[in-house]
Amino acid sequence: MFSHITIGSNNLEASKAFYDATLGALGCPPGAIAPQNRLFYTHDGGRLMITTPLNGEEATGANGGTIGFKAPSPEAVDAWHKAGVAHGGTAIENPPGPRDSAIGTLYLAYLRDPSGNKLCALYHMG
Repeated sequence: MFSHITIGSNNLEASKAFYDATLGALGCPPGAIAPQNRLFYTHDGGRLMITTPLNGEEATGANGGTIGFKAPSPEAVDAWHKAGVAHGGTAIENPPGPRDSAIGTLYLAYLRDPSGNKLCALYHMG
């Protein structure tokens, strides 16, 4: 169901030190900071990303966070986005489409749900 969890940080270096230590204790390799100022951890099929908020405001429990849902195809991502907008969601960021990332090409779409939670549908293209 989920493709990833993203949380916000006001200090990526401090976050890296903390998560390298705590996740390392669980067998996860150290994180890597990507060029777009995001910290990535991948372990046992799970992915945690930590980022400074794109809007330049302070990271909080809600600002900088994203819940990502794994999709089986780009068409499913498009359908997810269309259904969300049709049922009270708000389209945010770029329109659905491919994006290059540190982990390969992703087909992504973003929405805010009716309560304002940031959501993403993701298909990993390779």
